[in-house]
Amino acid sequence: MFDRRLIQYFDWGLLGVTVLIAALGLGALYSAVNGDPGMPHGSLFVKQLIWYGGGLGVMVAIFLFSYKSLDRWAYVIYFGCNLLLAWVLLFGKYVGGARRWIDFGPISIQPSELIKIGVIIVLARFYSRFATTRGFTLRDLVVPLLLVMLPFALIVQQPDLGTAMVILLIAGTMTAYVKIERRSLLYLLAAGAVAVPLVWFDLKGYQKQRILTFLNPDRDPLGAGYHIIQSKIAIGSGMLTGKGFLQGTQNALSFLPEQHTDFIFSVFSEEWGFVGALILLVVFLVLILWGLNIAYNCREPFGAILCVGLTAMIFWQVFINIGMVMGLMPVVGVPLPFVSYGGSSILTIMVCVGILLNVSMRRFLFE
Repeated sequence: MFDRRLIQYFDWGLLGVTVLIAALGLGALYSAVNGDPGMPHGSLFVKQLIWYGGGLGVMVAIFLFSYKSLDRWAYVIYFGCNLLLAWVLLFGKYVGGARRWIDFGPISIQPSELIKIGVIIVLARFYSRFATTRGFTLRDLVVPLLLVMLPFALIVQQPDLGTAMVILLIAGTMTAYVKIERRSLLYLLAAGAVAVPLVWFDLKGYQKQRILTFLNPDRDPLGAGYHIIQSKIAIGSGMLTGKGFLQGTQNALSFLPEQHTDFIFSVFSEEWGFVGALILLVVFLVLILWGLNIAYNCREPFGAILCVGLTAMIFWQVFINIGMVMGLMPVVGVPLPFVSYGGSSILTIMVCVGILLNVSMRRFLFE
């Protein structure tokens, strides 16, 4: 049950940063869907508000139990999310050349978003039990590798290379935090280098095209390179202070594709300029540092590793999305947390914040 003493330890700062980013994200989404005459104006914005309401409810529910309960239920959560991934491949909704969604009446859920939390929880459980000062060897990492590769393989089959890559990066960050034996790290890096050309031959045609376009967007300016070129035009046209709210021409004239999802940062940058984009990035940085601070001050291993994983999830999604829309990384379809439209993404990130708040509230108590 909820301990009333925990109220005095509630992390209002983390909640405030979260609300601020959410408000900036909702403003950007409102502009993205209302500035383009081809968009279903208010409906997507209203749906996003509903998802935020549902996410807030889940976040509050997480306060009612100790985060240590996640340790006991880690494998149930993990395998439950994997079953949803398997269900997607068999019976999921096929949209835009990919099978990623499950319909539950009027709503659609993307299990590849939820599995991020499942992987973080199960790895935190494993590492908190077996971590040593000498670091993990290759033999020690067999189980974590299997735990990561199962959802990775299922997500790649959808296909969703971006989310699969995020899961690998989260797992890699958590593993580096708990320490890897130096020789084992060198072996892993060498294996990764050898695997790169093998992975290239296994990529689908459009995935190879995205990588080639990243290397040279001008090779197909009206085709594969169109997204990146228009995105960079939108960001650059915002200049120092931007064109103003609802005044972005790239968005209004429908030059910017996927403006409410993957490329919403371009909409934000065009309207608020370098100053606005910098403010958004600084607020994200504060959130990331806040999460790491919670991990640093946590008094038991599971909570600390859990917070590192959750913070890594936020960091890598921000890093990849911003790099993607600026042409610094290939387009892989990773949403910007709190900002991009998407119910599953909002629900997952609110669960993430809820767990961080849970750990922050209980890190000073001995249970």
